[in-house]
Amino acid sequence: MKKKMKIQGKIWLIIDKDKNLINDIDTDMIFHNKYLAITDIEKMGQYTFDNLEGWKDFSSKAKTGDLVIVGKNFGSGSSRQQAVDCFASLGIQAILAESFGAIYKRNAINSGLPILQIKEIDLQRFNQREEIEINLVDGSTNSKYLVIEPFSKVQKDIYQAGNLFKFGKI
Repeated sequence: MKKKMKIQGKIWLIIDKDKNLINDIDTDMIFHNKYLAITDIEKMGQYTFDNLEGWKDFSSKAKTGDLVIVGKNFGSGSSRQQAVDCFASLGIQAILAESFGAIYKRNAINSGLPILQIKEIDLQRFNQREEIEINLVDGSTNSKYLVIEPFSKVQKDIYQAGNLFKFGKI
């Protein structure tokens, strides 16, 4: 069954006290190393952003189908897969960032978690929990205040398959 290439959901703007997108959120802030013994993906979600100041309660507020918008260099640091899987556990549909750490980007794409790079965003025009629609193929959105890069062909193929391992069996 083909996955939808248009998604819509409510956004979480991961912002600081000055209402700027938070940059340099590393994998330890996403999923702290004290939880690395957890191997059941279903149990990982509750610890998402548990080590990110101002966002420790994120997992209790996030809903299935939500979208996350963050700043530059998201997912830098270690190669821990849990920093991707915790979002899948919560049912987060996609992560939009101004840029991603290289290893995080590869892990997310290989896992089939939609990640999209923001080309332009006017944060002043968005409200926390606003609903947006995104076309993963061409990068279009229903907002003139958000411009994103579309999926690459490889990212689209892996996403449609479910993850890299399933893609390799096609």
